[in-house]
Amino acid sequence: MSEVAVPGIAPGSFKAWVLACRPATLPVAVAPVVVGTAVAYALGGMRLGPALAALFGALLFQVISNFANDVFDHEKGADTHERLGPTRATQSGLLSGRQVRMGMLVAVALSLPFGLYLVSVGGLAIVAIGVASILAAVAYTGGPYPLGYHGLGDVFVFLFFGLVAVCGTVFVQLGGVPPLAWLAALPVGAIATAVLVVNNVRDRETDVRAGKRTLAVRLGRKGGVAEYVLLLLVAYAVPVALAAGPVRSWALGAHAAGGMPWVLLPIVTLPVALRCVKTLRTAEGRPLNACLAATAKLLLMFSVLFAAGIALSAA
Repeated sequence: MSEVAVPGIAPGSFKAWVLACRPATLPVAVAPVVVGTAVAYALGGMRLGPALAALFGALLFQVISNFANDVFDHEKGADTHERLGPTRATQSGLLSGRQVRMGMLVAVALSLPFGLYLVSVGGLAIVAIGVASILAAVAYTGGPYPLGYHGLGDVFVFLFFGLVAVCGTVFVQLGGVPPLAWLAALPVGAIATAVLVVNNVRDRETDVRAGKRTLAVRLGRKGGVAEYVLLLLVAYAVPVALAAGPVRSWALGAHAAGGMPWVLLPIVTLPVALRCVKTLRTAEGRPLNACLAATAKLLLMFSVLFAAGIALSAA
């Protein structure tokens, strides 16, 4: 294991564990629960207990995924001294691979009470969602066929941090997944995937050497930027479509009596999105870390405003 001096962080310390948790990525877990809860509220079925359990469960799944990525990327040679992104706990020697693996098991154990509560609320379908989420979090960079190493990371993020997380949050509160949930999940999944795209565009050269064939590696830099722009276009198209009569009627059904002008609130974040696109197009290497952080913040801002718009439109 390589040893890299990290100012202010001692090996095995609490700060080392915080670093391994990657707090900057946690908006990816919070955003879908916020949007899903707003959908449940708009349709008259918000339940605080299941919403909070879904939130804590999502945060722990994100931590499990981060721990798995930390240790497996290092062991597979994707995280080395040439790393351009933020410091990783295993690669820098702040935590051993064994410690991070134990951390994964602890995070899984901590998620069980929330999962059991959600099972009591939503039934056995929650067991399938929980098991699939944990397996996918580990399989993203671990196992015999790591998803992230075969260009499937983008699909994984869109599916689990968009569709599954938003629709699952709605399901445990309403007992079903109405059309509005599926539609609301699209921008969340799209921007969450855009966060990954920035990471992969930044790391594509070191990923090639590690045999990590992300979409950014397969498509090249221009292809990665194009994917990022397409994902943002999808995200901003959804509130515009939802504000329109036909789509609103389909998504809300009997709840579509009034208009939904407030659902356009996320449009105010468009300048942030445009700056992110400009940075991704023009910057290279470590300067893209700022773009990565900005895209994660964009996800949270967009989701909070989108959730507020959905809730206000139903008030």
